[in-house]
Order: sequence, then C-alpha cells, then structure tokens
Amino acid sequence: MQTRFNMFDNALAERFMKRFANTSLVIQQSSLPELTRELVSLRASQINGCGWCIDMHTKEAAAAGESAVRLNLVAAWRESSVFTEAERAALAFAEEGTRLADAHQGVSDETWAQVRNHYDDDQIAALVCLLGLINAANRFGVILRQKGGSYEVGSFAAALR
Repeated sequence: MQTRFNMFDNALAERFMKRFANTSLVIQQSSLPELTRELVSLRASQINGCGWCIDMHTKEAAAAGESAVRLNLVAAWRESSVFTEAERAALAFAEEGTRLADAHQGVSDETWAQVRNHYDDDQIAALVCLLGLINAANRFGVILRQKGGSYEVGSFAAALR
C-alpha cells in the first residue's frame, strides 16, 4: 500500500496544509500541558487508525519525557493507574469527541464536567481546538494512506517555519 498523494507536491494542497499545520502553533502556545496534548493526539489517532500520526505523537511524547509505560497504556488508559485525574478527563474527552458516530450525544455531560473540573477556559479551548485539529489530520493521513514509522522528532515543528 503506497501513499496515494503528496500534499506538498501540489501548490494548492501545499498552501492549505501549511496554513492548517500552522494553526497548531496557537495550541502549542497555550497553557495546556505538552504531554496532555500528545496523549490526546495519540489517543484520537489510535481510534482513527492513523499510523503516521500515531508514529509522530508517540515519538514527540517520548522526546518530551513521556515514559514508555504510559505511552504503551494510552489505548487502555481506563484499565491503568498511570494517568492523573486531569489526564483521564482529557483522554475521555478525546475518545468521546472522536467517536461522534458512536455516541449520539458526543461528549457526555459527565466527561465535560470532569474536563471543567481540571482545566481552565484557555486550556479547554485548546483541548477543543486540538481535538478538532488532530481528527482532521487523521483524516488526511488515513485518506492518503500515509504510513507510520518514518517520522523524525521535531520535523513537524521544523515544517512550520
């Protein structure tokens, strides 16, 4: 299975992708912790089956100091003891906000209350924007059949310059 299309080899797609990717700078500059951002992105990417994004967020999280144990348990976070209550709220939010077709209500009131309990308004705004962004990025990766395995830490940030 080969990548179907290189979005950076087409002028229109390249302009769009650079603007799309640069929206992540707003989220990176927020007070939402970096490791929480990576865990949320990783969980959404796992659910959506985006190998390229799973590769990227696993490697970026590890480079930022995340442990292998926690990275290995993201997919089973409910059955683990290694995540804080705030991270558990963010991971529940990521799952419910990603699996919209599976739940008629989207993010439950219970999960929203947990998010409100652990994050301030700016962090919540960052979480909402991050989840929308990673789900869109997952769509690109899956539609285009981008493979995981070749991502090098820091290459996404370098592309934003």
